[in-house]
Amino acid sequence: MNIGFVGLGIMGSPMAGHLIAAGHTLFLNTLGNVPEELIKAGGNAEASAADVARKADIIITMVPDTPDVETVLFGKGGVAEGLSAGKLVIDMSSISPVETKKFAKRINELGVDYLDAPVSGGEVGAKAASLTIMVGGPEAAFERAKPLFEKMGKNITLVGGNGDGQTTKVANQIIVALNIEAVGEALLFASRAGADPAKVRQALMGGFAASRILEVHGDRMVKRTFDPGFRIALHQKDLNLALTTARQLGVSLPNTATAQELFNACAAHGGAAWDHSALVRALEIMANHEIGAPVKG
Repeated sequence: MNIGFVGLGIMGSPMAGHLIAAGHTLFLNTLGNVPEELIKAGGNAEASAADVARKADIIITMVPDTPDVETVLFGKGGVAEGLSAGKLVIDMSSISPVETKKFAKRINELGVDYLDAPVSGGEVGAKAASLTIMVGGPEAAFERAKPLFEKMGKNITLVGGNGDGQTTKVANQIIVALNIEAVGEALLFASRAGADPAKVRQALMGGFAASRILEVHGDRMVKRTFDPGFRIALHQKDLNLALTTARQLGVSLPNTATAQELFNACAAHGGAAWDHSALVRALEIMANHEIGAPVKG
């Protein structure tokens, strides 16, 4: 297929690379320069998102936040300028479910289908083509895009209509944040009580408390490896989407709000670019104890 890909950052670049490796023709655009490795692999750099949309049958966007998607789609030189009837736009960014429905309506008015297909799995999942992909939109458009999704991910689900993919991603980010907070509290408690946090984690992995967060991020907490991964600033953005949408719906999310405050505390201490597992640092500051450090007194 002729595929357009706009947004070639930490996630987008390996995702586009998998599509090139699968034999698709890729037309590429990003903020700054298109990565050289994608050009060498056979990708085609384009001057604008509109140029990408003119040449491609399916256009994928992968950018950081809701305003970025709006700009890429509808700004000067944006995707909408290059669309014609019968094409398909897939937004794989993680953005507002409410705004997604508005974007889909505007794209549909051009005679073009729209899928929201945010992902989970981070940089590791993007590189390994093992992302979880949560899709909202028409079933026919999903079936058209599914062969592409299968080159980028493993767990691929059509959840419902436009916006439902983004709603699922927000729910995912709530669960992940609260699990990070729970694992951080547990390992901090164990360490402050004098137990070896690495061995505590190992023991817990064999019981009902076992989880991917305990496995991967618990290990990060013990080993103090907080290079992203998935940056705290991005998880703050996702929880802001959760809390903003919850207010619009009249829903209370008290523990999500607490997790966001812990992320805020990390950012205030210079940690916006830390991996989100470093949420534990906010807990450590309050306890005046670092996981794995000798117990004082």
